[in-house]
Amino acid sequence: MNYVRQTPTSRRMAWPLQMGGLLMLLLPSLFPSLFSPLGRSYPSLFSEWNAPRPMHSHLLNRALQQQISNAQEADLWSPLPNQGWEACADNQDTQSLDRKSQGYIQVFLDGGLNQQRMGICDAVAVAKILNATLVIPYLEVNPVWQDSSSFADIFDVDHFISVLSGDVSIVKELPSDYSWSTREYYATGIRATRIKTAPVHASASWYLENVLPVMQSYGIVAIAPFSHRLAFDNLPPDIQHLRCKVNFHALAFVPHVRTLGDALVSRLRSPPSLDSASSATHFHHRENDRAGAGKYVVLHLRFDKDMAAHSACDFGGGKAEKLALAKYRQVLWQGRVLNSQFTDEELRGQGRCPLTPEEIGLLLAALGFNNNTRLYLASHKVYGGEARLSALRQLFPFMEDKKSLASSHELSEVEGKASLLAAVDYYVSMQSDIFISASPGNMHNALLGHRAYKNLKTIRPNMTLLGKLFLNKTMEWSEFQQAVQQGHKNRQGQMRIRKETQSIYTYPIPDCMCKA
Repeated sequence: MNYVRQTPTSRRMAWPLQMGGLLMLLLPSLFPSLFSPLGRSYPSLFSEWNAPRPMHSHLLNRALQQQISNAQEADLWSPLPNQGWEACADNQDTQSLDRKSQGYIQVFLDGGLNQQRMGICDAVAVAKILNATLVIPYLEVNPVWQDSSSFADIFDVDHFISVLSGDVSIVKELPSDYSWSTREYYATGIRATRIKTAPVHASASWYLENVLPVMQSYGIVAIAPFSHRLAFDNLPPDIQHLRCKVNFHALAFVPHVRTLGDALVSRLRSPPSLDSASSATHFHHRENDRAGAGKYVVLHLRFDKDMAAHSACDFGGGKAEKLALAKYRQVLWQGRVLNSQFTDEELRGQGRCPLTPEEIGLLLAALGFNNNTRLYLASHKVYGGEARLSALRQLFPFMEDKKSLASSHELSEVEGKASLLAAVDYYVSMQSDIFISASPGNMHNALLGHRAYKNLKTIRPNMTLLGKLFLNKTMEWSEFQQAVQQGHKNRQGQMRIRKETQSIYTYPIPDCMCKA
């Protein structure tokens, strides 16, 4: 048997290796959020060490070389023409406020900023239906982002009450006689004053039959959960008008959100720094001569880990990424993800795969945006980090976000607060010349409706078309570009009449708007 005698030098070399191995064993227990699939705020560390390569390099290379004519650029940035409808939710007649309130109503809202926004609108409408006094809605702590921001932290309460003063009685807090009616009180037992069984999309008559008697008996009623608890159809016109008035006029962000938003917008409309153009290899036009000078487009890049996992699509990260997302799906949803039963080709062909940063970049390039475009990125943490953004940044070197445009001091009041960060993005999005969301979702739906109300250009990606185009690995750039432009001609903010059961907040015609 051969023995290897360890010298003092070899022992010194072995010691760091042994400690390194021990550290690797201890890391998961010391920093579980880096390794656990339940750490939603932070992606799994190992699954993203291998940066994903471009999935459509043949299209990307051609997109980087394309030239856009002045006429194409002018057409792209031109505002929408008058479409025969005008905003009128603030001057519609609603039934006058009956000062004899039947009692107080409280609502508890979960979800993110945009889901809560729709819930607030519904709460005002329900208070009007019941002739109740609404207590400023309570926003639940978001379980994903752990944001405890209150209504008053996000929205201008005095403006809210003032705009609606002729429609609904609203108070900032309950009188002392009802101070016991708190979230903690309802969390510790079954309470007669709490309604837990409000159906999704309940009718006005349901509230009159089931909620009003409780309020009349106790002087107060609390509804939790409340999100999505009012129907979109078969409501009196004045109630529909009131919901629109709340959404488009009464809900204004707090002053420091608007101030920060205005600063970001001003910087986006200013000529970009020449230093940041170093990677723009085709920066041919003088800034002031361009059709897009002083303009910007907002991209809501909805590509977080939850969405990537739940879609069950392939995003080019190889076997390691597929296994990591499969494990994440299993732990979070215990196999209850129907998409996982289909192949990637089937999902893409049906338009059920969220667009990656690379794919949304190719869509923008095909529509006519170029490497001079000021692009504002509105999103939370992107799955895959900066590596996943590399192709998008190649196409759009003047891509900005909150952190690149604002100082740490300017961001101090919103940093670490997901709802306030989303509020800033919402505000900047509403001021933009063009808005596009990479995938449907609450922010996409809310801004689609709000911008339609103001007749602003909003591009809706044709997910089914794009899924099929991206499956074709041999398609030439010219063919791809032609198909994209043809498939998005009528998806840039053209008015759409709301269909039955569709959201009034996404499709404001005809409930919130009048014939011009």
